[in-house]
Amino acid sequence: MKFATKTIHSGHDSSQHSRAVMPPIYQTSVFEFAEIGEQLPFAYARTGTPTRAALESCLASLENAQHGLAFASGMAAIDAVLRATLKPGDEVIAVADLYGGAYRLLTKVMEPAGITVTFADLTDTANLAAIISERTKLLWLESPTNPLLNLVDISALSAIAHQYGCKVAVDSTFATPYLQNPLDLGADIVVHSATKYLGGHSDVLLGLVAVNDQQLFTDIKFIQNSAGGVPGPQDCFLTLRGIKTLHLRMDRHCDNAEQVAAFLQGHPKVEKVFFPGFADHPGHEIAKQQMRRFGGIITIWLKEDSRAEASRVASKLQLFALAESLGGVESLVNHSYTMSHGGMPPEQKAALGIREGGLRLSIGVEDIEDILADLAQALAD
Repeated sequence: MKFATKTIHSGHDSSQHSRAVMPPIYQTSVFEFAEIGEQLPFAYARTGTPTRAALESCLASLENAQHGLAFASGMAAIDAVLRATLKPGDEVIAVADLYGGAYRLLTKVMEPAGITVTFADLTDTANLAAIISERTKLLWLESPTNPLLNLVDISALSAIAHQYGCKVAVDSTFATPYLQNPLDLGADIVVHSATKYLGGHSDVLLGLVAVNDQQLFTDIKFIQNSAGGVPGPQDCFLTLRGIKTLHLRMDRHCDNAEQVAAFLQGHPKVEKVFFPGFADHPGHEIAKQQMRRFGGIITIWLKEDSRAEASRVASKLQLFALAESLGGVESLVNHSYTMSHGGMPPEQKAALGIREGGLRLSIGVEDIEDILADLAQALAD
């Protein structure tokens, strides 16, 4: 099946659910045994439910994977991957400019547990070759990165990592399965915060993982069941519903983002626009190779690099909601310095270019003329 058809039909067989066209919400914590020792497909909701199974199967189909796993949040998904692949004494190498929540998990949870965490600029693959060793058990990538939209060559980095027996995980939240499939590029694990584009309506908190390797699936599923960071059936249903229009929404997000980026690039109040669709973006060629389009996220540096100016612009926006998240049908603005990367040390943010006068824009699916008009009035004196 083609992608658009997969979004609508994957993961659900109506003949197994009283011919229900939509996957039913199994709002139950337990399933009844007919006798002691019976092997049921579902017994206890922490281990699995038909609604969650439909979502996990759907994700696997979209990522051309053998297995999918659903979690209570994107961070729960990341945590499970880290715990399933690392033990005390191991090293994880991660992109330096990663999501602030992942940075916090690595530095405040994994390092105290005996994991060595190394951050590196992986836009140059030679940097990985220079530091990887037999101790390195996991390579953690984001592409595009949050919030500066840097691209890494997933295929090249995966090839280097695999020479050392190192697994490769890619947080592909910004791209979604519609724009990028990391497993097809050589990665071992793909992670999504389905709270964002996959759910798409700012009404669900959920994380997803897809893998091909049976042992990886078994190890991550063990953490999923043992730790219990799983989503409820309502959240699984909402995510499945959102996925059915993923391809339609992503095309509109991308269309709008291209026009917004062009508008902002020449604006007198904007110093720099970060958008992979620009020919002069450092990762533009990689984006063309491993993505189908350039996404719906734009980050800007205001010429007046101050929190006051960022606050002034954000507070004047009327269509854009000032919020932590991204990927909803509505346009959102995020002050990365204090919000998504608030837990990152100031010196680290400065080194990465996460500025007080920077704003991350999640371009929604509203009419483009209204979006541009809103930005124009907010940036005006």
